Formats: sequence, C-alpha cells, structure tokens
Amino acid sequence: MKNIQKNHSSLISGSIGRLLTRLTMPMIGGILAMVMFNLVDTIFVGRLGRDELAAMGFIYPVVLVIGSIALGMGIGASSVISRAIGEGNLQKVRRLTTDSLLLAFLLVAVFAVTGFFTIKPLFRAMGASGVILEHIRSYMSIWYAGVLFVIVPMVGNNAIRATGDTKTPSLIMMTAVGVNILFDPLLIFGMGPFPRMGIAGAALATVFARAITFLVALYVLYKRDKLITLKIPGLDELWRSWKSLLYIGIPAAGANIIQPLSIGVITRILSVFGPGIVAAFGAVSRVEMFSLTVIMALATALNPFIGQNYGAKKRDRVRQGIKLSIRFTLYWGLFLTILFIFLAPVVSRLFNKSPDVINGIKAYLYIVAFSFGFRGIFILSTNIFNVLNKPFKSVTLSLLRMFVLYIPLAYIGGELFGYKGVFIAAAVTNTLTAGACLLWIRKDRIFKQSD
Repeated sequence: MKNIQKNHSSLISGSIGRLLTRLTMPMIGGILAMVMFNLVDTIFVGRLGRDELAAMGFIYPVVLVIGSIALGMGIGASSVISRAIGEGNLQKVRRLTTDSLLLAFLLVAVFAVTGFFTIKPLFRAMGASGVILEHIRSYMSIWYAGVLFVIVPMVGNNAIRATGDTKTPSLIMMTAVGVNILFDPLLIFGMGPFPRMGIAGAALATVFARAITFLVALYVLYKRDKLITLKIPGLDELWRSWKSLLYIGIPAAGANIIQPLSIGVITRILSVFGPGIVAAFGAVSRVEMFSLTVIMALATALNPFIGQNYGAKKRDRVRQGIKLSIRFTLYWGLFLTILFIFLAPVVSRLFNKSPDVINGIKAYLYIVAFSFGFRGIFILSTNIFNVLNKPFKSVTLSLLRMFVLYIPLAYIGGELFGYKGVFIAAAVTNTLTAGACLLWIRKDRIFKQSD
C-alpha cells in the first residue's frame, strides 16, 4: 500500500501539465497495444481474403459491445477507487477492488452462456450470410470460450490505474499484444508445428494473449499492491460496493455500448453496398481508433488525476487539468487532419488489395479524418463526466451522438450519396457532438464554483 500512498501524494500537488504528461505517456503504449490487437488481427486476416476481412467487419462491433460493458465496469471501479484513495480510506479501497472483480466474474458467466447460443441469429440480423457467417462462427465460438480473459483484466487494470500507476497496466497490455503478434501468423497460416486455422487462429491467438493479462493483473493486485482482500463480505457490504460501482458502471457501460451498437447499425447500412465496403469500414475503424490512441490515453490518465483531486477537494486543479486536456486534443486533431491528407493512399493498401476495399478506406479518410480531433473531444468529455460522478451526462451525450445524429444522418446520406454519404454523416456527427460536449463542460458546476 506504500506505492498507493506515494502515487496519491504526487497526484494532488505539483505541475498539472507535467503530471498529466507523466500519466499519459505510459498509457499511450498500453492503449496503442490494445488498439494494435484489433489492427494486427485485421491485417493478418485480410491476407486470407475479402470474405474473412468482411467477417471481421461484422465481428468488430459485437466484440466491442462486450468490451464496452467490461470497460464500463472498469470505469466504475476506477472512479470509486480513485475517490476512496483521495479520501485516504485504504480499507474501502481494498473492499471496492475485490468486489469489482467479483462482479466481473459474474458478467463472464452471463456473456459466455448467452454468446454461444446467439452467434448465428445475431449476425444474420446484422446482414451476414453464407461463407461469411461460417467464418464468424469459427471466430466467435473460440472468443466466447475465453471471454473470462477479456473482461476481468479490463476491470483489474482500471483498478491499478486508479492508484495513479499507469505504467503497470501499459506494460501488461504491451506484453499481451506482443504475444498476439507472435501467434497470429503461426495459427492463422499454419507455420512450423502449428496447424493452419484461418480466422479461428486469430481468435485463439487473442484469447491466449488475453490470458496473460488476466494472470499478471491478478498478481499485481493481490501480491504487489495488496488490493484484494480474502475476507468474505456480508451481503449488505457486498451490495453497497456493487451499488456504488454500478452507479457509475451501468451508465458508463451504456454509453460505451452505444458506440459499437451504432457501428453494427452502420455496418448494416453499408452492407447493401457490398462486402468490400463492409471490409473497408471495419478496417478503417481500427485506423481511426489507432489515430486516437493518444487522446484515449489522456482520457484514461485523467481518471486518477480528477478522481483523487476531486476526493481531496482540490477543485481548481481539476478545472486546470480539463482545460489543458481539451486544448491538447484540438491540436492533436489538427495534426491528424494534415497527416491523413498525405497518408490515405498508403494506409488504404495495408489491409487488402481489392479495389473496392482500397477505395472505401481512402474515401473514409479523406472525408472523416478532419473530424478525428472532434471525436477525441467526445471521448475526453464522457470520461470527465464519469469520474466526476455524473455518468448520466455521458449517456446523454452518447445518445445524442448516435441516435439523434449519426444513424439518421447515415441513413439519409446512404440514400442520397451512397457509401460516401454515410462517411459524410460520420464527419458531421463528430463536429456537432464536439460542440455540444464543450458547451456542456463549460456550463458544469465545477467550472462555476471556487475552491
């Protein structure tokens, strides 16, 4: 626990800019590693053929939904644990950490059973059929069997970050992606003693790599930081912990789920333009997330900073940290706009050589890339409201983005201008949502009260 006390004292004093940089830099590597998970899988699977790449396009939003629920629980854990650390209540920190992991195990049981029995009907509803549906079944059957290794580490790593330690979760994630990169080609293409498994090999490599994050995260929480207690809680005590976790976790999970659900709807809209466009959209969605790695790292680093300073009643530091983060995000968006003007043709050829895939990726980057920074403002804003214990604001912003703007505009754009109209809808949505986020943050109570 000495490590936690040391991290706590460093977060509530000193230069905010240098502190956020110190917290963010390790997270860039970690989040980059997690984005690389999907990106590497997509690149290798794309070498198998267009149908396999299209299958990954259908799989992506479903995997993201489950990951979003786990991430929501992790955000809930990070929020309540960081505020408990800010209050100096270390016994409460242990109880909340342990109970968050118990809740994660419960989620695993639900998803594993439900997932196995809904693979074909769910993906048929999304527009998959024939050989593409068989590829999906091969991947998801293995993925659901290892869902334990996906959900629990997400919660565990968020608990570690809540202490102010962003390096350890990043090292865990980077190790996992290294294992994934190693085993992907071996299992997908059948090298050496390994059989050729195709798209199922990508799923098995992912599960194996995630298992490493599971074991290491549990070791750090239990052995190093002593954040897990073996004391069996009473039902009242357990419910109090879960209630505080779920107050943040359910809205956060709901806000996160909206994104992949809408991607599923957008994938369905794009499916009428052929598997090549679905493959292009699935691939370029990974590129977009890769581009926003720095902003996602900054948003994640803000959690312990805001949580602990808020718990320690240092509101002015919270305000300054938010302002600096927004300013940096806008500069990063400008950098991405310039970058993709030149790199769009190169990026479009990374995944597949089919002309429709290449043209789809280039069109997305030329149309949407200028709004990536605005998308970053949305990511930053939802995180800020969650850690300030205002999760329903995050949900409202997510609902506005997806169901008021993106999906209706995508449908209209697709009818009027084809698949490029759907991409135009994404750019318009990112821009308008960023404006709403900035307005709402500016009007929040924390910017109106003085310390």
